[in-house]
Amino acid sequence: ISPGKCWSFKGHRGQVVIRLAARVHLTAITVQHISKDNSPSGTVISAPKDIAVFVSLMGTSVDADGEEESFLGTFTYNVEKEPMQTFPLKTVPLPRAFSYVKLLVKSNWGNPWYTCIYRVQVHG
Repeated sequence: ISPGKCWSFKGHRGQVVIRLAARVHLTAITVQHISKDNSPSGTVISAPKDIAVFVSLMGTSVDADGEEESFLGTFTYNVEKEPMQTFPLKTVPLPRAFSYVKLLVKSNWGNPWYTCIYRVQVHG
């Protein structure tokens, strides 16, 4: 994890859809940003803050069977904690495994120009 070598997007809101290698019943998601100690500016205001997680079969809002994506939960990435943070997702079992996971970043820690994510891991 090196400063600046991240997936970044303009502004404080954005999303990424990740196609998984196989269908998975997601149980948790891990998000990583650099620490304040590794940041050249000494701040991590470009880190995501409020995040929502969704899954689908087709990577869009509506899958092939006409079903919308399934919501798995929201969480807050805390810049005062460890750079790598794992969040448990909705515990109610979904009827099937999914091929796509969408990370919707609703806000960051104050950077008006861009938001950075260094690593996303899915568990299931």
